[in-house]
Amino acid sequence: MQRVEIDGDGLTLEELERVAAGGDAEVALAAGVEERILRSRAIVEDAIHRGAVVYGVTTGFGRLAETVIPLDRIEELQINLIRSHACGTGPGLARAEVRAITLLRANVLAKGFSGVRPVVVERLLDLLNRGVHPVIPEQGSVGASGDLAPLSHLALVLVGEGEAEIGGEVVSGAEALRRAGVEPLRLQAKEGLALNNGTQVMTGIGALALLGAERAVETADVAGAMSLEALRGTPDAFHPAIMRARPHPGQAASAERLRALLADSEIRESHRYGDPRVQDAYSLRCMPQVHGAARNAFAYVRQVLETEANSATDNPLIFPDEDGGLVISGGNFHGQPIAQVLDLLAIALADLASISERRIERLVNPDLSGDLPPFLTGDAGVSSGFMIAQITAAALVNECKVLATPASVDSIPTGAGKEDHVSMGMASALKLRRVLANVQTVLGLELMIAAQGLEHRKPLRPGRGVERAYALVRERIPPLDRDRVLAPDIEAAAELVRSGVFAGIWTGG
Repeated sequence: MQRVEIDGDGLTLEELERVAAGGDAEVALAAGVEERILRSRAIVEDAIHRGAVVYGVTTGFGRLAETVIPLDRIEELQINLIRSHACGTGPGLARAEVRAITLLRANVLAKGFSGVRPVVVERLLDLLNRGVHPVIPEQGSVGASGDLAPLSHLALVLVGEGEAEIGGEVVSGAEALRRAGVEPLRLQAKEGLALNNGTQVMTGIGALALLGAERAVETADVAGAMSLEALRGTPDAFHPAIMRARPHPGQAASAERLRALLADSEIRESHRYGDPRVQDAYSLRCMPQVHGAARNAFAYVRQVLETEANSATDNPLIFPDEDGGLVISGGNFHGQPIAQVLDLLAIALADLASISERRIERLVNPDLSGDLPPFLTGDAGVSSGFMIAQITAAALVNECKVLATPASVDSIPTGAGKEDHVSMGMASALKLRRVLANVQTVLGLELMIAAQGLEHRKPLRPGRGVERAYALVRERIPPLDRDRVLAPDIEAAAELVRSGVFAGIWTGG
């Protein structure tokens, strides 16, 4: 059992994914965090004692911020906030997404700017460590004051309401806590607002998608190298001198990887001389430029998401060290920084699928594939080979293009005009998840079709990395000797892509 300690500042996306996967990571507060949380809490309690007017603590919310709440109803205010805001609809988020969201919320509160008691953070960690996963509907957030509706469904379980999954069974929140041996919370001043004000839902979904996207672009290099070999393309366009002339980091990284994957190729040597082609098509020749652009985009997205994972995003925020202690209302809950990068991530992923599908077309189209048989079948006419597999790829790419339309450029005012500009970041997150799944399937299609193309280059051996990738495909998917139902093969190939196994292929050792 690995231990992940949170302090609000140092959580990595890899730790987030490990905890989200469940089973092998225990989460705990780092040393010194409880003291920091208590100092922030003391400011809230002092404000209540002095009768200060503090948004969301002694006032209502949104348009009702001018309504002062009597001291004897402050706890009622917090539980009513969670109940009234739990307006989610649609399917529940996946278990891994719920775990990521729960960890992010705990990490944000651990920063000590939210004014909660330490027990609130501890209860969130109890959910993770004891396998209690709140049912969080995926629709209902506009990413304005963060993800109000979905985070309220998370908070409901902490107080023994709502629903949760435990041990594979969905039960009431109260029953889930009972089975896990966890006491329900009784929310005090500010704590409901601290639990449902923030961007952790869109950030959690986006972070898991980014890690999948990073594995996908590594896989795209592998699939592209396999296609290049099957089509008897040339790696000359990946020369280091060309990369130095346009030194984008992502472009250089993809070119280096392609060169390594193609090293020692007998197929390349067989057509080095006497080949009438001067240049390959863009989908082959420009792989470093296109894959590299995705790498650059992913690097920027990672920077933003890592920052957000360790940011205080609720409102108001409490600063014990500022002028003896300040409570300040602001807008850190606004999801625009996250919404924009999730839209960028979807755009970059969609383009990876687009160029992959073009390579698939070249492999199966007898007008483009050179000496490969039509649709990579030896019995064309009676057999259709991979004809419809390319159509499947085209359908998925079309869907990716539609879903790549940014959600973050839209805004529908909410909250009686108080929330007059919203991010729509949750829409960005949900469609990103679908784009990633489509891309993984398209890349799986390219891998299995390129592997079939390599059958027609035997006994010549491809580059070292390509040969390893071919062997991985063949462990799950046999050559296509005659027509068969390809749907199970497509799913097997997509699962290989999701696993990240191709992302680890290099040439050393």
